[in-house]
Amino acid sequence: MNAAHMTCKELVELVTEYAEGALTPTDRSRFEEHITICPPCGSHLDQMRRTIDVLGRLPTSSLSAEAEEALLAAFRDRKQS
Repeated sequence: MNAAHMTCKELVELVTEYAEGALTPTDRSRFEEHITICPPCGSHLDQMRRTIDVLGRLPTSSLSAEAEEALLAAFRDRKQS
């Protein structure tokens, strides 16, 4: 993803990597530029941050093995799309 401007679709695909600090410096810069000019994407990032914050406080024992596998499968499927 070396284009000068990041699209909304690219941002959505990279939001997890951004939150984890895993983007290249170039993609991080493009990501941060995009959220300053696109309020809906800025809101999406805020929602993701709140979700991560809330979910990070849940005890792992509250998730059944079946639910964990279903979530992991959903994320695997999404990444492959």
